[in-house]
Amino acid sequence: MKHDENEGGFISHLAELRKRLIHSFIFLIIFFIGCYFFAEHLYGFLVDPFAQAVKNDGTDRRLIFTALQETFLTYLKISFFTAFFVTCPFILIQIWKFIAPGLYKHEKVAILPYLVLTPMLFFLGGILVYYLIMPLAIKFFLSFESTGISTNLPIQLEAKVNEYLSLVMKLIFAFGISFQLPVVLSLLARIGVVDSDFLKKRRKYVVVIIFAAAALLTPPDPITQIGLAIPLLILYELSIFSVKFIENKKFKDSNA
Repeated sequence: MKHDENEGGFISHLAELRKRLIHSFIFLIIFFIGCYFFAEHLYGFLVDPFAQAVKNDGTDRRLIFTALQETFLTYLKISFFTAFFVTCPFILIQIWKFIAPGLYKHEKVAILPYLVLTPMLFFLGGILVYYLIMPLAIKFFLSFESTGISTNLPIQLEAKVNEYLSLVMKLIFAFGISFQLPVVLSLLARIGVVDSDFLKKRRKYVVVIIFAAAALLTPPDPITQIGLAIPLLILYELSIFSVKFIENKKFKDSNA
């Protein structure tokens, strides 16, 4: 009898998970279709850092595509990217609704802030890319153009539609995921894997790891690499304070 009850409970959990996944998928598809109708405007928004960086350089700039399907596929990518970006909070809410019934009150209080903080940090990383990193990176890359005096022929950028979008998406995802560092370290501290002393003692190794990760996640230029590494170092230091706060709270709760 107990085995049948456990099996029934497991099946009900699977059914609940299936329902949540279906809701998330439907929500994503609806936003994807809606975003496609505004794909040209969305692409214009993402290309604005490039347009602003080259606005007054006296050169007739344009974006090109070299395959018939390239622009169409680019619009599909940007529609899905935007839809996923918008629906992430909804997906997190569905995850929360699935796991919340099985948690104690103090566990809910502990986890809920991370569900709020995760999309906020991702969004913060995207803002940093759009308003600071991309304009600086574009100007850095354009500095390698040549008028042809020393190279016999001019060297001028004619960026491809798809390649530009891929670069922007890669940077936004790289910064957004990397900005989850405080969330990851705080969760590890809650389950006892790391503590503030551990993080302080490994600081010099973390600096090397962060710069290595920045080199892997970004294009091979110093602007974007330093632009990712410095915020991560700041977030790491903030994570130490966060972990220390968690330790103090655990100590107070244990003595209460």
